[in-house]
Amino acid sequence: MPRGSEHDLTGILLENGFYPILRMPGGGEWRLDITKRHKHLVGTRVRVVGVRDGFDLLAVQKIEPA
Repeated sequence: MPRGSEHDLTGILLENGFYPILRMPGGGEWRLDITKRHKHLVGTRVRVVGVRDGFDLLAVQKIEPA
């Protein structure tokens, strides 16, 4: 998966300091570069649409309950 590739993912949103984490159902995690409000979604299953901006970093364009 190259940088700049678009992703539409579903998983559990977890708090992790500066970058929240999206934990995937099959294992693995993405750090989320997010500027929108997300605190009310922590601990819930969410859908995240974003662009890969690093090895495990997604620049979030959209986040919503799944």
